[in-house]
Amino acid sequence: MKVSVLIPAFNEEHAVHDTVLRVRKALTDARLEHEILVIDDGSTDRTAAEAERSGARVLQHPANGGYGRALKTGLRHATFDLVAITDADGSYPPDELPRLIADMDRFDMVVGARQGLHYRGSRAKWLGRRALQRMVLFVTGVLVPDVNSGLRVFRRQIALDNIRQIGNGFSFTTTLTLAMLLEGHFVRYVPVPYNARVGASKVKFRRDVVRTMQILVMAILAYNPIKLFLLLSYITLLVLIPSLAIDAIAAGGAHAGLIVAVDLCAALALFGLGLTTDVLRRQL
Repeated sequence: MKVSVLIPAFNEEHAVHDTVLRVRKALTDARLEHEILVIDDGSTDRTAAEAERSGARVLQHPANGGYGRALKTGLRHATFDLVAITDADGSYPPDELPRLIADMDRFDMVVGARQGLHYRGSRAKWLGRRALQRMVLFVTGVLVPDVNSGLRVFRRQIALDNIRQIGNGFSFTTTLTLAMLLEGHFVRYVPVPYNARVGASKVKFRRDVVRTMQILVMAILAYNPIKLFLLLSYITLLVLIPSLAIDAIAAGGAHAGLIVAVDLCAALALFGLGLTTDVLRRQL
């Protein structure tokens, strides 16, 4: 197999050289033909110089455009049909790449599902990941062990076909996962160790939680809009119970019939809008 390895990097001068060398060694030892592209995403340090010193092919953004945008640049410049991605910070084990690549004769994407204390992180991060896992389960019907792992191998053309739906920020991996699953592609998850990164993390937890919610809504609208409208219809019906309770206390139940009628009409309207949206999506 032949594989293009994409390594996005933003101010990773202390780790990128070693990361490239470790990736090259792992793939060379496995006798896999490969190329390594480091996408310097507007770094203000020696990231590009260190990447060039390691022998990688370096692509440079004039300013910081985001993790996903860097990977999109790499996708457009990659030579081979199989693409692997990993981070420049040393957190993912490059020696796991041959194991992931070996499964690509049967799957459309193979993901390194992170394990260990460094992946678990704080309780807030753990709870956030669990919530994201449940939301992705609702959207796709699949319980995904690691939604946004940055160590994965996939088919370049599938990613390019969905490039408009895939995010420019840290949401790249999440939206790629959603696209793969919602389009019926075969995805495999392989447990891999996760190490402490070199340097400070670029992820902003609170900001990225909000963005992830936005991504999930957009993914539902793009791939399976009826699920979103079913959820809204369900929420509308749930509002019926407290509304009737308030009416019973405040007006003795005088408006119960009207409340039920309005609520049911709203739920049916949302459901009908969802059906219409789904039919239009299938015809496009």
